[in-house]
Amino acid sequence: MDSLVIAGIVLACTFGAAIAGMFLCARLPEQHLSDGTKDVMKMGMGLIATMSALVLGLLVASAKSSFDAQRTGYQQMAINFVLLDRALARYGPEAKNARALLHKTVTEMIDLQWSADDARRDARLDDPALTVNAAALFAAIQGLTPRDEGQKATKAWAFQLTIELARARWMLSQKDEGSIPIPFLVVLVFWLGVLFLSFGLFAPRNATTIAILFVSALSVASALFLIVDLDHPTRGVFQTSAAPLRHALSQLGQE
Repeated sequence: MDSLVIAGIVLACTFGAAIAGMFLCARLPEQHLSDGTKDVMKMGMGLIATMSALVLGLLVASAKSSFDAQRTGYQQMAINFVLLDRALARYGPEAKNARALLHKTVTEMIDLQWSADDARRDARLDDPALTVNAAALFAAIQGLTPRDEGQKATKAWAFQLTIELARARWMLSQKDEGSIPIPFLVVLVFWLGVLFLSFGLFAPRNATTIAILFVSALSVASALFLIVDLDHPTRGVFQTSAAPLRHALSQLGQE
């Protein structure tokens, strides 16, 4: 789900709950607003605040882990692309077609993940065009006919690198979906809504209080925006850099 949409939902739920609490306070009987009631509510809200903090910490850790895994995956893939190109160059002129297909595959991957065109960027690594290029590269390497033991060993190395690249590609494709479960977000937003409802329930109704509650709700929404955005490293504010793959692309084709 889009991080801006989630942030908007969180802002609406939390600030709306605070305003609802203010209006609810004016309609509750006096006995429901006694000091004893306030003490019980403080204990309950303290428990909810603690659980919300724990879930927020878990979401941050999950998003950061997903981001780091994605970044590391692209870095390792870039290394394997260069190694595969070097292996094919070592094989000899017979691998010229395979090297051209490798260059085309890397170019297509960069275009899919970091294109300025939103329609292209929304495509994932399992895009059919990329699959066709990868299959052609695999077939070109498989079709090489070694003339001696050196070429045979080089072909085996290139073949192994191709398999590792295919595995990494599908792993990264799965990570594009994000690692934060929607139920976690739903429960967290519910808890935050309850907290802000309690804030509004005992808050004086004036412009300063409303402004403070709005800024607080905006801060919580911003935190959720950053967490969700971090969980989708190929788009948004936090993006994995294309530098490793672009550098690898610049190295392809060299002797």
